[in-house]
Amino acid sequence: MRARTRARWRDGRGWLVVYGAGEPVRVPVEIAASYRARTRGLLGRDGVTGALLLTPANSIHTVGMRIPIDVAYLDRHLRVLAVRTMRPGRLGLPRLRSRHVLEAEAGAMRGWGVETGARVEVEPEEETGRRAGAR
Repeated sequence: MRARTRARWRDGRGWLVVYGAGEPVRVPVEIAASYRARTRGLLGRDGVTGALLLTPANSIHTVGMRIPIDVAYLDRHLRVLAVRTMRPGRLGLPRLRSRHVLEAEAGAMRGWGVETGARVEVEPEEETGRRAGAR
């Protein structure tokens, strides 16, 4: 399955499929595509099940967060450019080629195989017989 690079994402839920060194791993993902959803992100949460995809985004901050998080910067083809762990109260520097940012609880991405060079896909839940974000 080819990564959706021209899709117009919508807020919702789905699956993150990680193609790393081993077998593909499927992880629940929340998609934050609207300005409001991206602005809220993980603020005020004590944890997250799976991952949060911020799109479009090329940087994040952890000001006001309660937990440390893993952050993966993705290019337009959903290839991982960099992975960082950030403590609460930090500002992340913008990544030049980043178009999307994945967030998860600290340590989770290592277990999923999310590392520099890995490729991911996002499979949004279907809405009324049609995938969210598909044109």
